[in-house]
Amino acid sequence: MTEVRANKGFHPILEKEHPYLFIDSCMQAWPDADYDIAHRHGVTAYAVTGWMPHASLSEALEGLMMWHLVARKHPNMLIAESAADIRRAKEEGRAAFIIAAQGGNFIADRLHRIEAFYRLGLRILIPAYNATNLICDGCLDRTDGGLTRFGVRVVEECNRLGLLLDLSHLGRRASMEIAARSDQAVVFTHSNAKALVDSPRNIDDKQIRVCAEAGGVIGLAPFGPFVLKRNQEEWPDLDDFIDHIDHVADLTGSTAHIGIGTDMSLGTYPLHEEDPWGEPDYPPFSENYSEVVTGDVRSPMRALRDFNTYPQVVNLIERLAARGYGEGDIQNILGENYLRVFGEVWK
Repeated sequence: MTEVRANKGFHPILEKEHPYLFIDSCMQAWPDADYDIAHRHGVTAYAVTGWMPHASLSEALEGLMMWHLVARKHPNMLIAESAADIRRAKEEGRAAFIIAAQGGNFIADRLHRIEAFYRLGLRILIPAYNATNLICDGCLDRTDGGLTRFGVRVVEECNRLGLLLDLSHLGRRASMEIAARSDQAVVFTHSNAKALVDSPRNIDDKQIRVCAEAGGVIGLAPFGPFVLKRNQEEWPDLDDFIDHIDHVADLTGSTAHIGIGTDMSLGTYPLHEEDPWGEPDYPPFSENYSEVVTGDVRSPMRALRDFNTYPQVVNLIERLAARGYGEGDIQNILGENYLRVFGEVWK
């Protein structure tokens, strides 16, 4: 088995920069990250999870402003508030942060907070993270109740502002209702095809079609637990992952609605703390992976055998070409599809 590093949050430098604009639509970054070299990993833009999913208003505000501080301290980084900012980062040899929220709990029942956070740089919002909140149901909860009445207003406000709605982690009905009500494209930033891997975090063919028909992008995730097939007993690799790309391309008729959301980290990913009073019995999405490959959330083995550091995106480029994808397809998948949506949605 290939030797891997102990911590998935530290990545080597890509000595020869590839020509593609690569947008990672979902990742995390932590205080000990190597921000000084974050522009040298082959990534143009990191859609960074701005704060912990169930954060309060004050915690979310502190988290959001931290990314502005990181960019101020590290001139190789910038905060992207427009598609043009991402193009500029590529041209200048820098890297951009796209500030994203995985969960809308910070909004509570105060609609004006959405505009406040948008003005501060928030550009992608997942309304609920696995569990149901005041906006809609999450994908791991017991119910599938869709959008609340307040949630309808949240969708309208995001459309008015140009805040991109991300349907990952949502209950199926909520994702379908948001896609139907939204006047602008929606995305799944890190979800794979349920037809290939029946995880509660993956999405079915109808969800994929609806997102594509709305002009959106499905950000497929080279995250091991979303790629490991039933009865597979070895560390999954890029060929297993590209099966998901093939599936979405076949389903939608092109590569125009496919992106990449790695769910990787910069810096040390925190260990999951259990509530001593008891945890809800959410359905597991990585139980089998923990048995077959690893349960260590900090291990590079939580990603793929041949794509567990950012510079290994060149492996993905090579494998896509070997699987018959043309130059335009590879450009679309790595970042141009997302850039199109950002240009259409962000105001």
